[in-house]
Amino acid sequence: MLDPLARFRLDGRTAIVTGASSGLGARFARVLAAGGAQVVLAARHTERLEALARELQAEGAQALAVHCDVTHENEVDRLVETALARFGTVDVLVNNAGVDHRDFTNEGSESFRRVVETDLTGAWFCARRAGQVMIERGRGTVVNTASISGLVGMGELDPPSYTAAKAGIVNMTRHLASQWARHGVRVNAIAPGYFPTEMTAPDFADPRIMALIRARTPLGRPGREDELDGALLFLASDASSYVTGHTLAVDGGWTAW
Repeated sequence: MLDPLARFRLDGRTAIVTGASSGLGARFARVLAAGGAQVVLAARHTERLEALARELQAEGAQALAVHCDVTHENEVDRLVETALARFGTVDVLVNNAGVDHRDFTNEGSESFRRVVETDLTGAWFCARRAGQVMIERGRGTVVNTASISGLVGMGELDPPSYTAAKAGIVNMTRHLASQWARHGVRVNAIAPGYFPTEMTAPDFADPRIMALIRARTPLGRPGREDELDGALLFLASDASSYVTGHTLAVDGGWTAW
């Protein structure tokens, strides 16, 4: 009997999720674990990671918490080596670690460097190291977290550093996909619209910003936490086996205007 949902399963696969201590990253880790993956949780906030690992283990999943600042190459190398030592392979990388700067109209040079180093350079460090493992094995999937901010201008809603970094993620996704496809490695990205996270909490608390978001979004509302689950599983699994170099906007129609 045909089972189209089987291709969304990740049983026996190992997934690294960066930025997994909160927000989208924590949700991504839960979704991948529910899909059958062994998950390696990476972020700078060790206590939160360990709490999430315990939660997933209590639900029957295999989960490992690893402290990692993605802006340091040696920590990224240690993250991948730890995943290999524990699970023997890396099948999926979800590049999600990121920061933002809230003073959109007066961003300084230090803030710009910090955001780009974390959101873009850190993603490259992770993709490069995990990609080496995947290329050697002849298969693997990278899912980068981009943003609608990397696809269109955002005006007062985001700072230059964030939009530049996320635009870089979009084109890095295309470039790596075109380079690594011949090795059996696929690279795609998710571009979320507005979702409730710790990072976006100030926006959700500002009635003026929320009115602007609702007016700018054809569906008339921000996203719900669960509305990225399907996109993530699709791109991380064999359900998207003929998709690479693609950035999937999950934005309520924001970029359709």
